[in-house]
Amino acid sequence: MEFKHTDPLEKIILTSTPWPLYSRPSIQIGTLKSYLKKKFPDLKVDAHHFYLKVAEDIGYRRYQAISERTWLAETIYAALLYPERHEHIEKIFYKQTAGKSLLRKIPFEILTKQIQKISETFIHTIDWGEYDLAGFSICLCQLTASLYFIRQVKKLFPNLFIVVGGSMFTGEATQNLFKFFPEIDIAINGEGELPLSRLITYLKDPQCKEISPSEGIITPKSDEKNTPAEFHQMNSLSDLVPPDYDDYFELLQSFGPDRIFFPTLPMEISRGCWWRRKKEDQKYTGCAFCNLNLQWAGYRSKKPEQVVSEIDHLTTKYKTLSVAFMDNLLPLKTSRDIFNDISKLGKDFRLFGEIRATTSGPVLKAMQAAGMQEVQIGIEALSTRLLKKLNKGTTTIQNIEIMKHCEMMGIKNSSNLILYFPGSDPKDVDETLRNLDFVIWFRPLKIVHFWLGLGSPVWQHPESFGLRSVFNHRNYTAIFPPDVYKAMRFIIQSYQGDLGSQRKLWKPVKKKLKSWKKSYGELHRSPRHENILSFRDGRNFLIIRQKRLNGQSLTHRLEGTSRAIYLFCWKHRSLKKILARFPSVAADRIEPFLKMMVDKKLMFQENNNYLSLAVPAKRKFHEQ
Repeated sequence: MEFKHTDPLEKIILTSTPWPLYSRPSIQIGTLKSYLKKKFPDLKVDAHHFYLKVAEDIGYRRYQAISERTWLAETIYAALLYPERHEHIEKIFYKQTAGKSLLRKIPFEILTKQIQKISETFIHTIDWGEYDLAGFSICLCQLTASLYFIRQVKKLFPNLFIVVGGSMFTGEATQNLFKFFPEIDIAINGEGELPLSRLITYLKDPQCKEISPSEGIITPKSDEKNTPAEFHQMNSLSDLVPPDYDDYFELLQSFGPDRIFFPTLPMEISRGCWWRRKKEDQKYTGCAFCNLNLQWAGYRSKKPEQVVSEIDHLTTKYKTLSVAFMDNLLPLKTSRDIFNDISKLGKDFRLFGEIRATTSGPVLKAMQAAGMQEVQIGIEALSTRLLKKLNKGTTTIQNIEIMKHCEMMGIKNSSNLILYFPGSDPKDVDETLRNLDFVIWFRPLKIVHFWLGLGSPVWQHPESFGLRSVFNHRNYTAIFPPDVYKAMRFIIQSYQGDLGSQRKLWKPVKKKLKSWKKSYGELHRSPRHENILSFRDGRNFLIIRQKRLNGQSLTHRLEGTSRAIYLFCWKHRSLKKILARFPSVAADRIEPFLKMMVDKKLMFQENNNYLSLAVPAKRKFHEQ
């Protein structure tokens, strides 16, 4: 694309619009700012976490309620972006707010006017004319907000060079972008550090009159020619420096005392997903439903010493101890070393991370010792048949084992159970219902309805999952004009398939999950936290206690070999290993004992593997 030089590029602005979590700085613009400052020491980089100001203005609780639902977030700015579509958009908003009294208190029209006022104030407060480039990070829940800001800013400053990037504009999602949003000059495909650095180098050169499409950079010309988008990413993450969150904290400190809080600092240890590694015999890689890693090629992780230095630096600089690791999947090989070293910093961290179900007990123990208080595990299903369809590479017994470990260690397990996955059948549901009886002792899983993501394996191979066709989600027909809806590809997709039958099929599971959540909450009402299924070890005997609703607790005593077998199955063990461990006991004595434990829901069996379910009454890691 052609452009005109005025003054040499000296100053840029990076902006993150609503609706990310207000209690966290934007890691996207924070990381870009610190990288660009290192790369171009003479470049002035301002970063605006504008969504925080919106949260302060409308109230944190209301903001959070909106940010938790994609369609609520997208409707508000959509009504400002396309005021002629207000009536259609409003219907989506009210449908999504059903049962949410906090959002029903303010009419949609008044809420949008409030958001418009604060947005226009921000736009007119910034002297956009002093910047040579404006970058917008656009992730989930930020699409219409960013497009609204870009359009408004470009009206006021038509010569301002505008660049977009982020997960909402990766690969096929950039199709026809420039046609319908000509205010955008460049789109970055994939991670932004190297492409944006190259772009800045172009703009700094007075002799350069045209920016050609290249790896990581999508121009209107490449969009017209439908040139395949490629990445230009770092081979190693060692060149990254800690994110710069100064702008976020300066904005927060400008609020009144009753609006100031202690934020959670986002960090990253890795990029990509090592589970997406290519295998010759597989049609696709990674989880079948997932499109979270489309903006990266391969998997890269920082060295342990870099991670430890970064977390120490950030928490010292910003004087807060809550940290959320934003990795889609924490590294398998180095996590134990990383968290052992974090423990040595002597800080009382509150950490969050996403982990795989195969994370071992010792690694989880290292995480807990470092301060890991909440995890999201890639559980997704409690049916091994369904897990295979999801291409998780895990089994139900592995999922239950890590759920047990989290319960024992007091780590909050905020994991999901996916319902309505296309192609799931009555056998998957029956297996799930049976297995739910064995996990009622542990923190309930969250119900998540399957949604089709652009670029996911299900989207790429719809016929393999029984789908007849795939297309943009129907809610986009209310948000965007017909020509935009038909020509562009949006991240959230929909499909023709078996959704109606899936809803009916999974109804009993949904009912059981709600019952599980209710009973777990009631059994944990006592001031003294006690696990629902726990044991106390008497050295040569074991007492298992099972709490029950509206009744006395049940107790079970295991002695001698029975105790030893139960403790041996702390990790799931095959029958072959159990028999080998206790050679002096005949199989016809061991197998009936295992069956009795399974019948009483004190152990879980999958094929010929067994897992004890009770956790120690005193929190300690017990492994033999």
